[in-house]
Amino acid sequence: MIPSLKDFWFLPLGGCGEIGMNLNLYGHAGQWLMVDCGVTFEKVPLAGAAATIGGNRVEMADPVFIANRSEALVAIIATHAHEDHIGAIPHLWEQFRCPIYTTPFTRNVLLRKLREKGIAAPVVTVHPGETLHLGPFEVTWMPITHSTPETHALLVSTPVGRVLHTADWKLDSAPIAGDAVDPALFRALASQRLDAIVCDSTNATQAGHSISEGELFEGLLAAVRGSEGRVVVSCFASNVARLQTLGHVARKASRYVGLLGRSLDNMANCARAAGYLAENFDPVYAEHLGYLPPAEVLAIATGSQGERGAALHRLAMDSHPSVNLSAGDHVIFSAKTIPGNEADVGRLIAAFEARQIRVTHPDHVLVPAAGLAPEPSRRVLHASGHPCADELRQMYEWVRPRLAIPVHGEERHMRSNAEIARAAGVPLQAVGRNGDVFDVLTGKVQRNAAPVGRLWLDERRGTLEKCLP
Repeated sequence: MIPSLKDFWFLPLGGCGEIGMNLNLYGHAGQWLMVDCGVTFEKVPLAGAAATIGGNRVEMADPVFIANRSEALVAIIATHAHEDHIGAIPHLWEQFRCPIYTTPFTRNVLLRKLREKGIAAPVVTVHPGETLHLGPFEVTWMPITHSTPETHALLVSTPVGRVLHTADWKLDSAPIAGDAVDPALFRALASQRLDAIVCDSTNATQAGHSISEGELFEGLLAAVRGSEGRVVVSCFASNVARLQTLGHVARKASRYVGLLGRSLDNMANCARAAGYLAENFDPVYAEHLGYLPPAEVLAIATGSQGERGAALHRLAMDSHPSVNLSAGDHVIFSAKTIPGNEADVGRLIAAFEARQIRVTHPDHVLVPAAGLAPEPSRRVLHASGHPCADELRQMYEWVRPRLAIPVHGEERHMRSNAEIARAAGVPLQAVGRNGDVFDVLTGKVQRNAAPVGRLWLDERRGTLEKCLP
């Protein structure tokens, strides 16, 4: 299967029909461009006494289709630093051996991962707004807002067509980390004829507009100020915007901030090296948190999804080497529970509450409608990094593509996204799955055109194994 000079194809190998594990290909003139190469964390049963708890293993898209055509792969582009977009690159790059292009912050994160595996892949720095020619593809980096800095949509152009690949995004007037979206930048695409948009569908089933990251400060500050003992806030390590917000909260509440979890340390170091977390973010050493007065501690911990072995799990089991929580301390989840993790998170909450440790979770906290200030009893503790229905509609009205290809979602999310596009005046919508080839010029879909599957990482052996169907 070779795209001709007249073809312009989109081929997802991961992330289409599922959330996570993104691996996307664009094909033209006999060559391919890869956009993102991420992982997902799947629950698997554990043997023996741990069988009732379960565990997570790292899985990624099987790249056999493009690995067999690696000589035609001109580059890998990493749109941003989340694991579901870059996490598989260190495990799969040796099957591709092509240059990687990304922005300074994501480069810092990715280089750490590559060096840990002893891989000397070429990672080329790209700056916002820059345009590069990569084989037959012209790619322009278009800044867009997400929960981690320097996330970019990509305008991918060839002599026969143009596609906007949104990556993860939202419309946020106060994003904390990075700049708000520039509407004029996206409106300009409408006058230049945009053939297709490949668009994030994660929150397409949710009406309205996502909450701004800037709205979280007051709710988190009120929750911290209402605590007499130690406060532990758990969020995703890669959510740099949330780390900055918590830094501001700690300063206002007169508490020392500390980081619990290696991934948090790594992310904070990468963010600071790229110029982020420069204000009100000076963590003390984790081991010092145990000696400080409880009322002066605000710890940020990994493990918001109930992951065994993460910092929050160890705190719940009272086995963390640096901090021991006591009755009257307060654990705040600043992350929604990912579907499938409810039981693990529930067990974690029960373990804390059994020790009289207070727990606040955003799934159990009422939030105001978008644009309204939160009341004290309706604290906003988490903001999604993905667009809801109104934001999707706004994007379609700005860029006016001829074809909408929803990705980054399960089938129900993608079909909702397609319906929003249709209602917004997009003439064509194409909903498919991993392995389908989308013709971005005609809107036709060739089903099951490429082999797909999953690999899982055997961390004990350091090998990749095929997942069973």
